[in-house]
Amino acid sequence: MPYDLVMILLQFCGHQMGFYSFQCVWVISILVAARLRRSPWFLPSLNLSTKALNQPAAKMVGGQLITVHPEELTFEFELDKPAYCNLKVVNNTEHHIAFKVKTTSPKKYFVRPNTSVVQPWDSCTITVTLQAQKEYPPDMQCKDKFLIQSTKVPPSIDIDEIPPNTFNKDGEKVLEECKLRVVYVTPQFGASSEGESGIFSGSSVSRRGSEIQAAQRLREERDFRLQQNKQLERELEMLKRRRSRQNDAGFSLTFAAFAGLIGLMVGILLNLALSSPSTE
Repeated sequence: MPYDLVMILLQFCGHQMGFYSFQCVWVISILVAARLRRSPWFLPSLNLSTKALNQPAAKMVGGQLITVHPEELTFEFELDKPAYCNLKVVNNTEHHIAFKVKTTSPKKYFVRPNTSVVQPWDSCTITVTLQAQKEYPPDMQCKDKFLIQSTKVPPSIDIDEIPPNTFNKDGEKVLEECKLRVVYVTPQFGASSEGESGIFSGSSVSRRGSEIQAAQRLREERDFRLQQNKQLERELEMLKRRRSRQNDAGFSLTFAAFAGLIGLMVGILLNLALSSPSTE
């Protein structure tokens, strides 16, 4: 009954109104009629958008100080080949935040940087490298865990020399901990088509997909090597600065000792010269 009433109103408006007004009433009537009939056929794009909005977004973990993305470390596990995963640490505060990365298997993973300071509202990328393994884990299940500790630090802190007690749990200090698990996955390769008619096209598609994956893997390894080289250069520069500071400190102590020895000898000679009797 409501649908028939809407159509009668539509016909009446078509005779009484102009062309553009008739179009507006037509659209409104279609919407109302579809709503009354509970038929969303006229809004397929809206349904797709709703589905897209309902899809889960990329998950992140963290607390009030930092946010870590992603929530788990995923490595493409292959024998005798290293794998790597990047973590992004985001500072959610207006303070300087220091973080430290710990793991239950330090001999298996190479973390750079494992300790650093993130500027306010800034972020930092951590590269975690899984060393080449000789055998597969049971059922491709990994029990390794990672722990990222974070706390507030003063702006004047030296990034290269963070005090060891920075991440100690004191009474008044706010120390947040974020736990991450490790997941191993097998590399994905394209499957070839079946059947006599599609055997050549399937093999060519598979070959092309393998070539694209190989090229992408080479680009990722190149980017990883470049990033690792930059990190090593920064660490080398940091070691040079530390060595120069130690050399400056050693030089100052040596110079002070040498000057003190000369002053002592001059004092002894003056004492002897003044204490000797004068001959007339």
